[in-house]
Amino acid sequence: MSTTPFSRNTQDISRGPHDVDAGFQFDFHCERCHDTWRSPFVPYRRGQVAGWLSRAASMFSGMGYDAGRAAAGLADAGWGTARDEALRDAHAEAATHFHRCARCNNQSCVKCWNAPKGLCLNCAPDLQAEVEQARSEAEVMQARERAKEVGQALAGKVDVARESTNACPACKAPTLGAKFCPDCGCDLASARKACGQCSTLLPANVKFCIECGAKAG
Repeated sequence: MSTTPFSRNTQDISRGPHDVDAGFQFDFHCERCHDTWRSPFVPYRRGQVAGWLSRAASMFSGMGYDAGRAAAGLADAGWGTARDEALRDAHAEAATHFHRCARCNNQSCVKCWNAPKGLCLNCAPDLQAEVEQARSEAEVMQARERAKEVGQALAGKVDVARESTNACPACKAPTLGAKFCPDCGCDLASARKACGQCSTLLPANVKFCIECGAKAG
């Protein structure tokens, strides 16, 4: 029983059988990276003749209709056999661009093939590439740990007990450091008064300074 070595990764992009550009061509893709090798175009002369006769008949008011129909019949009759031959030749040439992995049976291109191991890179990864990946992962992990330590040190300097003064005293909307409230238009500078002790701007209606604790005047 004959077998087709490229079936899952083959795409038929032939044109015809009644086309002026009729011919056979096939794409073969690597089942790992999906890069594609395209076979050379093989013209199908019967189909091209049928296409030209059909075009001529339409241009000259039906003249040559019978000849065009006959040529189309010949093109149809020979299409299947011609395609099989073209596909067989394309398979033979594609075999020089791909390797079948003995472990997973996938077809792999040269760059996805571990030649010393005789397997694809999915089944036998490149050792040096794996070492570099592991080294990079370790570097990222250690950098994250150091960043956490720095973040914890910086967090220790934040006064988390201080009440936020970034809310509008009139509508309580976030002010984001603006001079006027983005929601109600309140003049935030005039709505606050300075502490007589440390000059910190205080929210309206506070009785004591939020910075030094002095009584608000």
